Amino acid sequence: MATSPADTTTSATPASGTAHALTGRAEQVSALIVEDILALVGQETSSYDLPALAEGLDLLRDLSVQRLGEPDHEHRHPGGACGDILTLTYTGTAPGHVALIGHYDTVWPTGTLATWEGWEQPHTGPEGRERLSGPGIFDMKTGLAQGIWALKLARESGAAVPTVTFLFNGDEEIGSLSSRPVIEETAQNADATLVLEPSAHGAVKTSRKGSAIFKATATGIESHAGLAPQDGASAITALAEFVLAATKIARPDAGTTINPGVFHGGSGTNVVAGKATANIDIRVTSEAEQSRVDAEFTAITVSDPRVDITIARDWNRPPMTLGPASAPLLTLAREVATEQDRELPDTAVGGASDANFVAALGLPVLCGMGAVGDGAHAQGEFIYPDTVPAQTALLAGLLTRLARGLSVG
Repeated sequence: MATSPADTTTSATPASGTAHALTGRAEQVSALIVEDILALVGQETSSYDLPALAEGLDLLRDLSVQRLGEPDHEHRHPGGACGDILTLTYTGTAPGHVALIGHYDTVWPTGTLATWEGWEQPHTGPEGRERLSGPGIFDMKTGLAQGIWALKLARESGAAVPTVTFLFNGDEEIGSLSSRPVIEETAQNADATLVLEPSAHGAVKTSRKGSAIFKATATGIESHAGLAPQDGASAITALAEFVLAATKIARPDAGTTINPGVFHGGSGTNVVAGKATANIDIRVTSEAEQSRVDAEFTAITVSDPRVDITIARDWNRPPMTLGPASAPLLTLAREVATEQDRELPDTAVGGASDANFVAALGLPVLCGMGAVGDGAHAQGEFIYPDTVPAQTALLAGLLTRLARGLSVG
């Protein structure tokens, strides 16, 4: 069960549903929100640890029920080799339907928490602001807790609230392999989708690169490296040539990046390598660049014709741009931010997320509605706890506005 204290917030909720009232109430319960964040961080959820993922999803459900009550509809979709996907639907008081999507898996191996010194204790960063650090706190357990609390505050405000479906998936960091169909179905049944990924220093993310992982496999001829090197055809040498050629396909000025992230090969130092593999991360900003990359990878040749190189291509996420369906949603979020006496910039980022799937369907979506901080996937990732109330209130205010539909003004 959740380790946060018993919920005692209901009796003191504001009568007004305005953004100012929501911000004030979020500030009052900020300590409870942070406790929920730390409870989620305290349960490690590596993408590759199925027992830990199951415990993490149980905890996430417990927190949701503790703060919001039992859902009106619930379904746990088996993830197979990945973490399960949980959908919780809370019926609203208005006709609209909003999907809140967030992943609970992290890139951090189980056991990282034990080596993360002082993760529960706030500390002052070099910029002079208080930080909270921990594996997955920025990407993206803070967003999960803020999403739960946003619906709670919106419901308690007295304003009309749309039906909300939470979707928690445990495989985003490895490509949303099992959860993509559930994400797409959930988004198609909603009027708008808000993805609880971390913000970009407070900005929402309206454009993301498309992403792919190519696995190149070189098959050569093994031989004794000392007695008969001429009889061998080195898979490692050929694949090294291939990878160097592949990196030249990148066009950073066009937003296309290529990163060979994993390279394996050979069986012994005295054996001409018969097998080698490389996993290559590719990011593009447009379908045109995707087609160019595909074609130029196909055209790569290596100097030893005895080595065969095959490429398994997995274009995992399509590029995301601010399309006509999502532009009114951004405008609406900015109206709420203005009522909070703040600005809400938007930005393009290189990373991909589950929002890419939704945008590719031509549906309204905003990403980066979660934490303010930095250091995703890096030792020392952190959030600024003083931003938790405003981010939670922004989301709560947007939910109350979406009860009136996507009309602006």
